[in-house]
Amino acid sequence: MTVRTRFAPSPTGFLHIGGARTALFNALFARRHGGQYLLRIEDTDRARSTADAVRQILDSLAWLGLSPDEPPVFQSGRATRHAEVAHALLAMGRAYLAFETPEELQAMRERAAAEGRPPRYDGTWRDRDPAEAPPDRKPAIRLKAPRDGETVVADLVQGEVRVASAELDDMIILRSDGTPTYLHAVVVDDHDMGITHVIRGDDHLTNTFRQCQIYDAMGWHRPRFAHIPLIHGPDGAKLSKRHGAVSVLEFREQGYLPEAVCNYLLRLGWGHGDEEVIPRERAERIFDLDGVGRSASRMDYAKLTHLNSIYLRRADDERLTREVLERLAHRGVLFGTEGAERVRLLMPELKERAKTLEELAGAAAFAAQEGPPVIDSKAAALVATPEAKALLADLAQFLSDAPWERADLESWLRDYADVKGVKLGAVAQPLRAALTGSTQSPPIDAVLFALGRTEAMDRILAVAG
Repeated sequence: MTVRTRFAPSPTGFLHIGGARTALFNALFARRHGGQYLLRIEDTDRARSTADAVRQILDSLAWLGLSPDEPPVFQSGRATRHAEVAHALLAMGRAYLAFETPEELQAMRERAAAEGRPPRYDGTWRDRDPAEAPPDRKPAIRLKAPRDGETVVADLVQGEVRVASAELDDMIILRSDGTPTYLHAVVVDDHDMGITHVIRGDDHLTNTFRQCQIYDAMGWHRPRFAHIPLIHGPDGAKLSKRHGAVSVLEFREQGYLPEAVCNYLLRLGWGHGDEEVIPRERAERIFDLDGVGRSASRMDYAKLTHLNSIYLRRADDERLTREVLERLAHRGVLFGTEGAERVRLLMPELKERAKTLEELAGAAAFAAQEGPPVIDSKAAALVATPEAKALLADLAQFLSDAPWERADLESWLRDYADVKGVKLGAVAQPLRAALTGSTQSPPIDAVLFALGRTEAMDRILAVAG
């Protein structure tokens, strides 16, 4: 058997971070077992599904490295097949026509509530002759669910779960207007796509019992089910905007690397010993469902940010330079090829201090931009005095003859401090303020070297006056 998993989002909005984790688990499980990972867009809710949401889902999955192995299947294009299976069940006597109006169904629910019973369909048309129905009444098709026994699911995460048949009514599989219901369409699609393992959130667990009845009625082999716990906010409540970012694209905008997000989501509800930093290649070798816990996970944004800083330090400098320059351009920072080269030269030092790409872009702005940087208030205080300006003017003269290699620049700065009888910091901090506009930056010798002699001198003298 070739393992085939699927991720099946509804395109009614952005891809939630919980959905991204579900997609990740499906992809990793398929890779671990040499199978395929597929995507189905469940767009049967035409009123709420949008083309923009589809694009956002596809973009989000591509950014995370979770694009499917085959072109996505769109559920809305399979309505004929869904109806075909519903009519097959009708022909086999496993389903029946039900002729209630919406008003009759509402009255049925109200009677059940008044009598203290669950609002289930009472089976009025289960054994009636359709000829008794009003001639102008369009029927729905309902599944003839078992009345006795129970439905049992051997869930790969939750363990064995079961529900008595008496607790499940005869659900509609095809509405009176000929459109399929969600629960029916999902079963038909999963069967036709050859899905062997359904890995999804545990909020779908109650749906699974009903879906298993359709599999059994058609005589189809059930897939294996694995229902993973949901992600909650840090306070244990349902994860929402008030907790912070919740959509995949928000995390991208905030400067997180996709590999860091995936690593964090992997460890959110799944464990493998004490390992925390698990690159994708290793995850594909070791992931399995027996490591998934049964309790809801809590989103920890601080932990994600820390993990992102680890991945930033490990990331390729050329890639980070491209990312940073794109963000700077988006901010309106003007730079040319020389500014881009300065950022590239400083990247090994810049990335050691940053936690996100947004932070990294902010730290790199002084190097990219043309001309003297905007000096913040703390840095301005360092260079405002006549003594500081005189020191910078003198330092510019001293450095004008220095060999412009990083190791030489560090040595010259130390010699200057020794000659003046001051600590290196008393020289480096005003110099840093003049060169970067800030009191924090990569090592000052690295800054000097990356800026180059001409740009560095221009910035020092612009502040020295």
